[in-house]
Amino acid sequence: MSNEDFDTDPDWLTGVKNLPNYYNGEIKNAPATLIVVDKGNGWIDAYWFYFYSFNLGPFVMGFGPFGDHVGDWEHSLVRFYNGEPVIVWMSAHGGGGAYFYKNLEKYSDTKHPVIFSARGTHANYPSTGQHAHDIPYSILSDFTDRGPLWNPSLNYLAYTYDGDKVYMANGSEPFREAAYGDWLQYGGTWGDKKLPPEDPRQHWSPFEWKYIDGPEGPLHKNLLRISPCQRHKWWNFWSGCNVRNYIKYGDGFFDQEGNNSCGNLYNLIRPGILKTVLETVTWGGWFCWIMDLIFG
Repeated sequence: MSNEDFDTDPDWLTGVKNLPNYYNGEIKNAPATLIVVDKGNGWIDAYWFYFYSFNLGPFVMGFGPFGDHVGDWEHSLVRFYNGEPVIVWMSAHGGGGAYFYKNLEKYSDTKHPVIFSARGTHANYPSTGQHAHDIPYSILSDFTDRGPLWNPSLNYLAYTYDGDKVYMANGSEPFREAAYGDWLQYGGTWGDKKLPPEDPRQHWSPFEWKYIDGPEGPLHKNLLRISPCQRHKWWNFWSGCNVRNYIKYGDGFFDQEGNNSCGNLYNLIRPGILKTVLETVTWGGWFCWIMDLIFG
């Protein structure tokens, strides 16, 4: 539980002291966490976990934010086969997206895939722009851009996990894991509990309370899964995990950098009134989104 009022935006909450180095993307005082799981038969999963001090929830139709919480764990998965990266999965709002590694943008001259973290929510995407999720007509969206680069490979803690025990490895600084102790075994939530309704900082909406529980830690993220996807969204009744061949580019006038996804075809329709009609009758473009999900 916080020792001071998080609603006043103290420095430890806003992360002003943990900005990445401008030249190489290193954050010296905030290591990422790497957990490697051997899935057998040549398959290795490397989970990269990123901890943020606060999750700023989304705005819905101009109201919000809702779903704020102290502490936020996000992660990405790089799945290797016989030592070669094959699939990258990125977490976003309890779900996420899977992509073939070879098709993702890479950082500089390295083999590191580039992932874009959304403003406030830290949901992960493979491109910049506006990313609608969960609700049609883009009512609920994340926004990404080319902000400061964080290169977690320059400062990280390393572990292996077999489903029963966590074993300390050597990350970017040898033997640092031993000094940190068994923090990964913590079974509680990483943040404050949901504020009670009578708290003056708490607000209700039909979508969500303003302040909710903090998240559970890395060992609660289904690390033994066979599918690259952590879990399935409410609409995924067939429990499929689609690994995309092509990057799903975000929308928007300023940060959109590509248009190879089906939904962007709407931007080519003229006159504007016809574009609006087609978007409306296809439930905010979700018909096109489904086609993109199948053939992307």
